[in-house]
Amino acid sequence: MKKNFLAAILLAGMMSAGGTVWAVGGADAAPLAAVMAAAAQQDEKTVTSPDGMTFLKVGLKDGRAYYKVGYYANGKEGRKEVTMLEESPLGLVTNFADFSRDLVWVKEQAGTRDIRYDLERSKASRVDKKANTFTVRLANAKKQEMEVEFVVEDHNVAFRYFLPKQGGTGSVRVMNETTGFRFPGKTTTFLTPQSDAMIGWKRTKPSYEEEYKADAPMGTPSQYGHGYTFPGLFRVGEDGWVLVSETGVDSRYCGSRLSDAQDGLYTVAFPMPEENNGNGTPEPAFALPGHTPWRTLTVSRDLAPIVETTVVWDVVEPRFTTEHKYKYGRGTWSWILWQDNSINYDDQVRYVDMASAMGYEYTLIDNWWDNNIGHKRMEDLIKYAQGKGVDIFLWYSSSGYWNDIEQGPINIMCDPITRKKEMRWMQQQGVKGIKVDFFGGDKQETMRLYEAILSDADDHGLMVIFHGCTLPRGWERMYPNYVGSEAVLASENLIFNQHFCDNEAFNATLHPFIRNSVGCMEFGGTFLNKRLNRGNDGGTTRVTTDIFQLATAVAFQNPIQNFALAPNNLTDVPAFEIDFMKEVPTVWDEVKFIDGYPGRYVVLARRHGQDWYVAALNAGKEALKLTVELPMLAGTAVSYYHDGKDGKTPQAEEAKVAKNGKFKLTLAAQGGAVLKGKAL
Repeated sequence: MKKNFLAAILLAGMMSAGGTVWAVGGADAAPLAAVMAAAAQQDEKTVTSPDGMTFLKVGLKDGRAYYKVGYYANGKEGRKEVTMLEESPLGLVTNFADFSRDLVWVKEQAGTRDIRYDLERSKASRVDKKANTFTVRLANAKKQEMEVEFVVEDHNVAFRYFLPKQGGTGSVRVMNETTGFRFPGKTTTFLTPQSDAMIGWKRTKPSYEEEYKADAPMGTPSQYGHGYTFPGLFRVGEDGWVLVSETGVDSRYCGSRLSDAQDGLYTVAFPMPEENNGNGTPEPAFALPGHTPWRTLTVSRDLAPIVETTVVWDVVEPRFTTEHKYKYGRGTWSWILWQDNSINYDDQVRYVDMASAMGYEYTLIDNWWDNNIGHKRMEDLIKYAQGKGVDIFLWYSSSGYWNDIEQGPINIMCDPITRKKEMRWMQQQGVKGIKVDFFGGDKQETMRLYEAILSDADDHGLMVIFHGCTLPRGWERMYPNYVGSEAVLASENLIFNQHFCDNEAFNATLHPFIRNSVGCMEFGGTFLNKRLNRGNDGGTTRVTTDIFQLATAVAFQNPIQNFALAPNNLTDVPAFEIDFMKEVPTVWDEVKFIDGYPGRYVVLARRHGQDWYVAALNAGKEALKLTVELPMLAGTAVSYYHDGKDGKTPQAEEAKVAKNGKFKLTLAAQGGAVLKGKAL
């Protein structure tokens, strides 16, 4: 009765205002009874993917909006509905309106969308697919309105909220979201916790560098009590997998995370007030009309759609275009092994020379260069590098006032006037990119800084890598000069503590399914030193094999790869390893999942032009024998890199993939394999 009454009020208000009353599922005027029935109805509306196998259900219950997601399975007893996300809440609470309760269904509209774009910097250079769309308009008891927009692809669902202008109100502050993800009780999780704010090195956290727990029981409390960072991977028993993330975050919203679970329900949580040293509000604000970022789900019986998904780029649009042509490639990087003391003119010359010898496009010069080399002598170093066919990336701190970083250059990237002046100098010298480090959290204030740096850098022809930073959220498509983010427990941690070396293989076999599945990952890896120091004679000890390291150059995707090679590797490792590292590309046309399980092993294939690279990583302490199917290389000869019969002696040989596409792999303990061949 209450809903019918509200519907009638809503209709009267719309008619008196001269508004159009939409029929359910269309744009024609509808009789009062139809509109009232639509507003009062609680029946679920079902939307399926173009292939008919993924479903989304949306409904109202007791004035609260919800959705469910799953897939259809064909079994002996016919088609079966498999629910992967149970009844999960939708809604926003804003400073002027509550869209989480007392809602009525105003109208709905279904449609289709063609998704076509080119994106050289991601896992697929060309995307061409179809999606079905569904939008529902809801109104609260005060007749204030909100829409929820859904995009349903094969294996993927994305949704966001849209707020029209509300009378004379032209802006909104979102106080919290009731958006949630409710999983069945049999679910286990693959999650990494959100850290406390303002802890760690020079009070620079959170920085998305915490450790994963694999196959943890759902409901396990997060390490710091702040929930989990995106993305999150969930295994729903034997029914399959769900990958949850968000995309489309820019200067108009904050980055979000997952709360701890309550009875299987994870909700969207905003940044902690302490982030950014307390600067900025946790709650985002934007102008009306406006929308929130997209929440994304990839749902499947098996892991291939998880590894291969492109949904985080499918639903976003470029924020600006560029007049520049950016070149992607490989780089050398002294800091990762030689550390701060290497940031001097002579050592950087050695790394430039190594980049030239490898045929690499770039050398990254890390922190303290302003102190130890200086701007004037840096101009000479840049000219020297250019004479060797090598271009330069320069490191900068993001900071000013939200952490205690001393490494220079500081107090530049956070100041728009100083930033533009510095970027003009870099453009004049021919610098090609910057690496900006030590951000302060996920507040909207920080998202504005990311976007401002990207925008100003593009004005000066500079590519941008972010480090000590948040997860990229669709940025490869949104910003033409964006070329990677760390946002992971990356290579530097292998230098700092033996624990991370001991767990390197475990973490590496997670990333293709989780972190690297939703965005570029600037890991900075591929070590060929056995001891991780300057002399290859001290410090932490690498426990993975050389071939494992070669395989990560393929398994980890980022369009600019600053590898952890050292000048001594040119002569102290087998020549075929260096030859492989000279040839390996950093941009790919497509990716195919072959086999694996998160945290145990992974086999995936990436294509660059006509060349297929198959990378295999084993996290186990025992050798692993696999027979994999490689239809893209069926019947062809391939270069085969493996760890030898003893599991310790790297080998390179020619091999043949069977005509049926099958190939037998033996992966050494914490070892790997790589195959390289041409598609027929």
